[in-house]
Amino acid sequence: MLRPRKKYTVFDLRQLKGKRCLTHIHVKSPPEAAAAEEAGVDLMSCSFDSPEAQSRLPALVAAAPDSFLSAATPHGLATPDEAIRIAFRALEIGASSVYCSASPFIIEAMAREGIPVVGHLGLVPRHVTWTGYRAIGRTVEEAMQLYGRMKELENAGAYAAELEVVPHNLARFLTSQTGLILMSLGSGSGCDTQFLFSDDILGDYDERPPRHARAYRNFAEEHRRLQLERVAAFREYITDVHEGRFPERCHLVEMEKQFLDQVVRSIGAAP
Repeated sequence: MLRPRKKYTVFDLRQLKGKRCLTHIHVKSPPEAAAAEEAGVDLMSCSFDSPEAQSRLPALVAAAPDSFLSAATPHGLATPDEAIRIAFRALEIGASSVYCSASPFIIEAMAREGIPVVGHLGLVPRHVTWTGYRAIGRTVEEAMQLYGRMKELENAGAYAAELEVVPHNLARFLTSQTGLILMSLGSGSGCDTQFLFSDDILGDYDERPPRHARAYRNFAEEHRRLQLERVAAFREYITDVHEGRFPERCHLVEMEKQFLDQVVRSIGAAP
């Protein structure tokens, strides 16, 4: 049976470049994927960088069957062969494309095999020993380096790149200078997509949200409230058991007395 057509293909995304900014959410669970699809988000991404994340991808695809879902491959891919193998596994499960933070050398090998690849530009959290946690591209030298890396990804065959924490006016200019779909994570509204993690949108952690994010809900507080409710419910149950209030007659199944009497007589008469 053919799978239903996704809301978008890479071809569609390329046709939309420069026409409007697409919404983009990184989801981490099937309920989040289902909610994002129901809410009408344009694009989704998810992790595919560990055995647990890889085993979760089929459920994410099933939860949002009509959505374009990009799977993030592990950081530190050692060889093009490894990258190609992991990427094809994600596509076979149902991902629409893959994200890869590796060098253009590895991305080129993936693209040569027809794999739709999203690269990375700007701040790389796992490489902060080189840069620190800060915006990338505030000087002429860094801006020119970003431009050069963008062209390397473009020439390698990537169809898109995540642009993380780059000055918004530079990001807008770079977007106009490439055929890549540039996905803004903390890089302003002048890119082709606006990207946030579900944890940021939902406020699903205790730390202060990063500068580029906005929390639309406070799930962390809701989790704390629910934990207090769990403790309270368990205490009430324990007290009711100890004091004979649970179970009540309405919770029980009862055997008819005449049948029970017959069982008792039979067992009592047995040798």
